[in-house]
Amino acid sequence: MNKPIKNPTGKNPTGGGAIIAFLILAGTIGGGFLGQPSIGLLVGTAAGIIIAVAMWLLERRR
Repeated sequence: MNKPIKNPTGKNPTGGGAIIAFLILAGTIGGGFLGQPSIGLLVGTAAGIIIAVAMWLLERRR
């Protein structure tokens, strides 16, 4: 049986993928209400990436 891989830092990493996915959907839906779903998709994607990178940078400092 394989042993689970241990995190050498002892911290539990957080993932930004769910935030990116949620903001893509939210941007598309919000843009759809405004008649511009493509722009909403791009804005949601950009916002998700910015937040995910910010989370990664903050976690990296710890």
